Amino acid sequence: MTPMIERPLAILLRLEGLAAFAAGLAGYVLLADGWLLLAVLALAPDLAMAGYLFGPRAGALAYNAAHTYLGPALLAAAAWFLAPALLPAACVWVAHIGIDRALGYGLKSSAGFGITHLGRIGKAA
Repeated sequence: MTPMIERPLAILLRLEGLAAFAAGLAGYVLLADGWLLLAVLALAPDLAMAGYLFGPRAGALAYNAAHTYLGPALLAAAAWFLAPALLPAACVWVAHIGIDRALGYGLKSSAGFGITHLGRIGKAA
């Protein structure tokens, strides 16, 4: 089980998520032409929830892999050197993770979807 995090820390982590959302969105606006790519990719990381079809451990692993900043950082680095057109996608990914964190959706525990590194969510709260 995950211990409850202190309220000031939870607020700080949510504000950090809001800042990441704003940075990702700003990067997207600066790099992309139009809103179509944002609309198409906005919820793409949530497709990783399909991992829960194979149980809570696989689900948490898949969800967490798609909801850490490592993925978009690697995509941005690869885009920078190989395919700059992918940079807006990395920005959308950062924005997605950021808004999730701002709303309290953290990395998942294999003990249950509602148990996150930001505290409990949903029925687990």
